[in-house]
Amino acid sequence: MSRRRWAGLLAVVLMAFMSVQALREPVPYATFSPGPTVNVLGKNGSRDIISVEGRRSYRDKGALRLTTVIPSGPGDKVNIPQLVTAWIDPDRSVYPYEAIYPPTATQTSVRQESAVQMVSSQDNAVAAALGALKIPYRTAVKIAAVTKGGPADGKLQTGDMVLAVNGTKVASVEELTRRIRPLPVGSPVTVTVRRDGRNLVERMTTVAAPGDPKSSVVRVTIAPGYEFPFQVDLNLADNIGGPSGGLVFATGIYDVLTPGSLTDGKAIAGTGEIDAQGRVGEIGGIQQKLVGAQADGARLFLVPAGNCAEALDGHYDPDKMRLVRVTTLKEAIKDVQTWVKDPDAKLTRCTR
Repeated sequence: MSRRRWAGLLAVVLMAFMSVQALREPVPYATFSPGPTVNVLGKNGSRDIISVEGRRSYRDKGALRLTTVIPSGPGDKVNIPQLVTAWIDPDRSVYPYEAIYPPTATQTSVRQESAVQMVSSQDNAVAAALGALKIPYRTAVKIAAVTKGGPADGKLQTGDMVLAVNGTKVASVEELTRRIRPLPVGSPVTVTVRRDGRNLVERMTTVAAPGDPKSSVVRVTIAPGYEFPFQVDLNLADNIGGPSGGLVFATGIYDVLTPGSLTDGKAIAGTGEIDAQGRVGEIGGIQQKLVGAQADGARLFLVPAGNCAEALDGHYDPDKMRLVRVTTLKEAIKDVQTWVKDPDAKLTRCTR
């Protein structure tokens, strides 16, 4: 074989090899796929997902389905074939990577943030449900997460209610921050918390705040919390996180705390963040959540107003599952009650 033919053959082989390698290279996109749904009126193992202590609760056979998505994680490498497959699949979505994750995101940081969001979401859901039922409660400061290896590790716990710092009562996140950050780095500090009905005083030493060597921290994440007149726990699997279950949590808590069945035994799904006042906020992955909800038998889906336009382009059958636009918990409850009585009743529809 001539030198020219050998060179041509080698060029073809190299081009093929480079093409294969290029296909394997990650691209700056993330994918969303439909995830499982969870009936918050049901059980997780042997425990009720919504459990209540200190007040009468009511159980029924209906279904209020929390919807989820499965995203490609910050450590997952999406390549061109996977990207094309996701684009073609009507049940999946593709987003620019930076629209989903910050540049410094890791599997650990995403899990931690998701756990913090879940704690806040559950607290807001209880507050919103009690507000809808006109049951009073008090605001507080709550430990949302404790940084491993930090001063508070092994002393404070997620869920602790902070009562005082160095003997001075604190009633807000801002007050707690003002009591610790101005202290000289390395200062001893006492934090009084309520845990499992007991008041505990924990002692620790401050360290420098990340990015600010002159400010003190004890390496915890704090969030607005609440002191409720009775205990409501949400017993979900550890792999479910984020803030988007708030609306369904709140609706389920309302149902469990009221006589009768809000759903009348029917399957209803939904999504949306919620604040303590019961206002519903938009979320991500609405189209994938519609797919999961319909696959699990939901006939009505509660859609945050900010997600309506995107939801209408989702891959679902409007003859099998009806979408209703909601902006508050009270609206959602009223819509469910109306639909249960008459599935053809006029409800606020999603529009573009």
